Amino acid sequence: MENGAVYSPTTEEDPGPARGARSGLSSYFVLGPLQWYRRLLKGLQLLLSLLAFICEEVVSQCTLCGGLYFFEFVSCSAFLLSLLMLIIYCTPVYNRIDAVKVKSSDFYITLGTGCVFLLASIIFVSTHDRTSAEFAAIVFGFIASFMFLFDFVAMLCEKRQESQLRKSENTTRVEALTEPLNA
Repeated sequence: MENGAVYSPTTEEDPGPARGARSGLSSYFVLGPLQWYRRLLKGLQLLLSLLAFICEEVVSQCTLCGGLYFFEFVSCSAFLLSLLMLIIYCTPVYNRIDAVKVKSSDFYITLGTGCVFLLASIIFVSTHDRTSAEFAAIVFGFIASFMFLFDFVAMLCEKRQESQLRKSENTTRVEALTEPLNA
C-alpha cells in the first residue's frame, strides 16, 4: 500500500493527445452517407422543428386548444424523428443496418412528417390567439414542414436517377447477350 500501489492498476499518468472526451465522442460521428444538401436539410429539419416546439411551449393560454395540442405533438414528434434519422446516418449504426431499409424508412418518415407537420401548421393557423409566440411557432412550423417536403423531393429525385441507371445497365447487358459471338 505504500507509494500509491492501490491506485496504480486503474489510473493513467498521461492519456496522450489522441484521447479525451471530445476526440473519443467525435470519432463516432461521420457525415459520409449523406450528401451535403441532404445534411443541410436534415439539420434544418431538426433545428426548425425544435424552434417550433419551443415557441409553442411558450404559449401560456389558448381559447381553442385543440390546434395547439396537435401542433405540439407533431412538432415534438418531428424533432425526435429527425434527430433519430440524423443519429442513424451519422453514427456507426448506419453500417450495422441495411442501407436500403434506412433509406426506405427515411423516405416514408420524411414524407409523413412533412405532410402531417404542414397539416398541423394549417390547423394551428386557424385556431391560434394571435400572440407573438404563436406566430413564431407557426412560421417555424411551416418552414420545417417545407424542409421535410424538400428533403422528400430530393430523395425522390435520387431514387429516379438510381432507377434510370439500373435500366440503362440492364439494357446494356441485354444487348451484350443478344450480340452474335463471332461478330
